[in-house]
Amino acid sequence: MEAVTRLSQVPVWVPWPLPAGWLVTGFADVGDERDGARATVTALSGPSLTHGPADLLIVAEEPGVGLGAALAGLEGTDPGTGFDKGPPHAKVDVRGHPTALWCVTAAPDRAVYAGEALGNWLWTIVWPVEAGYLITLAELSLRDLRERDQALDLPFGAFSPRLAALGTPEG
Repeated sequence: MEAVTRLSQVPVWVPWPLPAGWLVTGFADVGDERDGARATVTALSGPSLTHGPADLLIVAEEPGVGLGAALAGLEGTDPGTGFDKGPPHAKVDVRGHPTALWCVTAAPDRAVYAGEALGNWLWTIVWPVEAGYLITLAELSLRDLRERDQALDLPFGAFSPRLAALGTPEG
């Protein structure tokens, strides 16, 4: 967590308070030490209302990076043209402001929502697809872990295999 937050040029989002029974299961970033991270992802795991465990990835990225789209199973670097037509499908709280998210058609095994927060893409990607209720019903409030004036006692779990494809684990 320290390495990701220290060099990041984009938010490192974590829902706080965490949904009941959920744990932080890792962090990753895309970037380099010279320019800093241009995309970050926070992994969480917890119980699903349907059955068994669920995984949630929250991605913040500069436009054009493509980390959120890749994790969503999309080609290209963004949610696609017209994804935000019509009213939003969900809202999360970002720094006290409701932030709109729209459902994105993605790989069939996951629920994907995307929007914009603080000039960056905000993606939420949830497995299994049935656990997408978390984004629409849980009233998530996101905190940026780069802000040092917070005293969050984050509960950590085992490193998420959802991040394994991104390279060396952070967190």
